[in-house]
Amino acid sequence: MTLAVAAVIVTYQSAAEIDNCLRSLDNIAETVVVDNGSADATCQVVGRSKGVRLIANGENRGFAAAANQGLRATRSPLVLFLNPDAAIETDLRGMVKELETPNVGAAAGRLLDTQGSTQVGFNLRRFPTAGDLSREALLLNRLWPGNPWNRLYRCLDLDPARSQDVEQPAGAFLMVRRDVLERVGGWDERFHPLWFEDVDLCRRIRRAGFRIRYLPSCVARHRGGHSLATLSVQQRQVYWYRSLFSYAGKHYSAPARAALRLSVLAGALLRALLALGRGESCRGYGKVMSLALGSHTREARQVQPHVLT
Repeated sequence: MTLAVAAVIVTYQSAAEIDNCLRSLDNIAETVVVDNGSADATCQVVGRSKGVRLIANGENRGFAAAANQGLRATRSPLVLFLNPDAAIETDLRGMVKELETPNVGAAAGRLLDTQGSTQVGFNLRRFPTAGDLSREALLLNRLWPGNPWNRLYRCLDLDPARSQDVEQPAGAFLMVRRDVLERVGGWDERFHPLWFEDVDLCRRIRRAGFRIRYLPSCVARHRGGHSLATLSVQQRQVYWYRSLFSYAGKHYSAPARAALRLSVLAGALLRALLALGRGESCRGYGKVMSLALGSHTREARQVQPHVLT
């Protein structure tokens, strides 16, 4: 039986991954790939896949904008957002059944790494507090990964083998009801080109009164981070912190934003000094400090979220 599900896959330089991903999709109504200006053979690989619609952007519009494109190009009542380096290994009917419950807005499955282990710490997380992100910026979680705050943030206290309500599953394997997406306004395109867009979406879904379910019986094998290899270290730093400030501008109080900004400044200075000690460039951390000192947080708070039309 064909499931009333549309799969939306956003690609960027994904030629080595996308064929395996598309082959893993079975018995669903629609599959759309939105490519963000790949310079490799991604579009040619997708073009050889029967029943798959390709939307080829001439530039990298960012994950959120591309995901909204895919959403608008489909009609099924359920939408599966799947990363191109993820391949589904089980039936999706469990997720579909969960979403038949009126107050369940989204469902996520278990992500396994290439060795078959659950991607603990990535698969499920709680919504980050300003303190959580401050500890990330200050290197505390890297120096002391087992600290109690980090355990809670990365859901290291949860049993990944148990079905349960969760706050923020990774957007790499996430099924959402279309009516819920329309109600919350879809993906917020301010998070460009990536990072924090799935955290923000889940937060808005929960804030709208819907539950998010995690089903370990629905499994996808996920390589993870394949497109990050195309970014320089400096680009990763700037994109991550820029999206962090956008998220803070939407969801944190003024005192929390100020404390986070100070933590980012201190953390960037510390990282720059460490980079200099290793003889590496610290230009990226200089840009991060400029973001923290600038008006980005205020502007992010003032811009209205994207609304689907």
